[in-house]
Amino acid sequence: MGTLEFDVAHLLAGGLVLVSFVMLYQDRLYALLNVFALHSVVLSVSVGWQAFVQDAPHLYLTALIALVFKAIVIPVALHRIIQRLGIHREIETVVGVGATMLVGMGLVALSMVVMLRVTADADPLAREDLAFALSIVLLGLLVMVTRRNAVSQVVGFMSLENGLVLAATGAKGMPLVVEISVAFSILIAFIVIGIFLFRIRERFDTVDIGALDVFRGERR
Repeated sequence: MGTLEFDVAHLLAGGLVLVSFVMLYQDRLYALLNVFALHSVVLSVSVGWQAFVQDAPHLYLTALIALVFKAIVIPVALHRIIQRLGIHREIETVVGVGATMLVGMGLVALSMVVMLRVTADADPLAREDLAFALSIVLLGLLVMVTRRNAVSQVVGFMSLENGLVLAATGAKGMPLVVEISVAFSILIAFIVIGIFLFRIRERFDTVDIGALDVFRGERR
């Protein structure tokens, strides 16, 4: 593999990690959705580049699915859900942004150390892409656990799934049928989550998960 192919692949994977940090920094829902759309665009470009490098045409379809559904359809639908529910546009966080960013940097460092040691004998491109992918997965989890708004937790889950797609394509890809199955499973889960959010709003007049603690009597 040439140096250019190697460098571009790692530039795109590193860009995904950077956009994940931008996602952690956001404190408004619309901005978070826009950053997630950017995250998905970078993912689609990364997968498309892997398709070119690996000479794997089926990965172009994976890139197209990521671009259409994750970068366009899902963010637009979530924008409409926010408007329909009248959700507060500011995101309540469990800890401060500064502390969250520090934890995120620690998770990225941990991912690099662990994955590079575990995959010492693997292909260099796959090895480093897996390290980036693990970082994206952990940062997605961090978004989920540090945000109290249900919509932002959905975004965290979907960014986590972007990391899994990057890992699969970097490691020479999954079978196309599995990729399509995962894509439609995520789409179905998104539809179910949208219905669930409407029910939460209808029952508690909010989508802040702290309301569940109040309802259970665990907090006043």
